[in-house]
Amino acid sequence: MTKHILVIAALAAGMAFAQGDQTARIVKEVRHELVMLPYLDVFDYVAYRVDGSTVTLIGQVTRPTLNSEAEKVVKSIDGVSKVDNQIEVLPVSPNDDRLRRALYKAIYGYPALSRYDLPVIKPIRIIVKNGNVTLEGVVDGQADKNLVNIRANGVHGVFSVTNNLRVGE
Repeated sequence: MTKHILVIAALAAGMAFAQGDQTARIVKEVRHELVMLPYLDVFDYVAYRVDGSTVTLIGQVTRPTLNSEAEKVVKSIDGVSKVDNQIEVLPVSPNDDRLRRALYKAIYGYPALSRYDLPVIKPIRIIVKNGNVTLEGVVDGQADKNLVNIRANGVHGVFSVTNNLRVGE
């Protein structure tokens, strides 16, 4: 499993450029700081929204230190006055850890999807909480989105799959 990876969804990126250079700069710096966080991997999902000088962090992470470190680096950005940290720390679970490994193999190890395993920052995020799976990120087409969903649903022990993958951004 590759370390030091993160998918960032800039929920307000389009709005930021309309609101001015300061907000656009904050959006860019938040993304940069979050991408540079160590120990984030394919099983973590962090997104953010910038509203003026307030940054809202959302998502799920597997380690409590990732939650606090994300907040810390965003607070240090010039122009950020407030950070609303809504990142959820996922519960520790040996069964969820087993499912994460099995899901990674089922998705990224499948030949038709193996091209998604090439980038350092994996485009498909696998979030597991109490046996329930949420897929986040971006794929090239609807067929890939459907195939990832089928592969995830085929992993023994998965209770449900919520497929939030977006097509071609």
